Amino acid sequence: MNDQQAPSATTDGMSTDPTIQRKHAAMIERLSNLQQSRVSNKTDPKDPSFESTKSFLLLFTNSKQAIESSLTQVQQISDTDPTQDLKPELEKMSLSITELEKLVAENSYFLPPYEVRSSLKTISDLKQTLDSVTSKVKPRKKFSFKNRPTKKPEPANTITKEAIENEREQQSSYKVKDSPGFRSKENEILTKEFKGSEIGEFVLSDLTNCEVRLRGCFRTLFINRLKNCKIYMGPVLGSILIEEVEGCLFVVASHQIRIHDAKESDFYLRCRSRPIIEQSSGVRFAPYRLCYDGIESDLRESNLDDDTGSWANVDDFQWLRAVQSPNWSILPESQCIDTVNI
Repeated sequence: MNDQQAPSATTDGMSTDPTIQRKHAAMIERLSNLQQSRVSNKTDPKDPSFESTKSFLLLFTNSKQAIESSLTQVQQISDTDPTQDLKPELEKMSLSITELEKLVAENSYFLPPYEVRSSLKTISDLKQTLDSVTSKVKPRKKFSFKNRPTKKPEPANTITKEAIENEREQQSSYKVKDSPGFRSKENEILTKEFKGSEIGEFVLSDLTNCEVRLRGCFRTLFINRLKNCKIYMGPVLGSILIEEVEGCLFVVASHQIRIHDAKESDFYLRCRSRPIIEQSSGVRFAPYRLCYDGIESDLRESNLDDDTGSWANVDDFQWLRAVQSPNWSILPESQCIDTVNI
């Protein structure tokens, strides 16, 4: 991955290499045939599943308003009756936001980039509002007089491990404290197999020089602060969020993949929507290359059994010009890894 001599690109993102041009033309033809097939199977605009920006925005707006109404209702209940347990309602709203995020992931392959960004911003705002409401309505501990051992004051210049973790979580755009996963490992091979979508969210955080092998399906993956790691994993039913990685290799499949603050890393992807990068540089992309017993059924279950070619159409949200972004490139075939069997 240290070799950054990727082919130069013209303004339309294509290389002048005749071989690559032929591959690109073949990919465009496959995508065109796939789109025609979708349109022919969904010819009725009144059908709720008809692929159009208008129908998506209507469904998205209705779901958003329902969540906002529930959040307001919970706040009102908390104000009138602070003792009422609102945890079930809060969990239900969290699930609704997750479903809304899945809706965006599953439909973003045909949405305009602006609508994708706007929808993701709305979801982020809903999550922040939910966190704010949760902190306000969380039951307060009852006051009682108890004899408690006096804690020795810590020296003023002592920085605890918990304080460091709290600072890291505040700097990150998501909280990973309570989700299962692999954290704070060095020079290890980490493996896990998922059966029956038993885990919703999984986290990879603060890993250095590690190799991670994840088999099976799960719903959401959060990746944060990885250095010189290799990540091989089966399909994710929802989305993958990757932040602060450097010198890494990823072989991952998901409906939606967002990459933030990545440096000098390679991504072998299968995805339904266009990958999104922000504040990243030296990142390269290639098609998914993974094999394990049962991967075909896992891909079908996740609706990722077809390679739509979206991995090659990257949206760089920090690059608004019409010419190719200098922050990402297609990995030359000669530099791609062989299919990895885990």
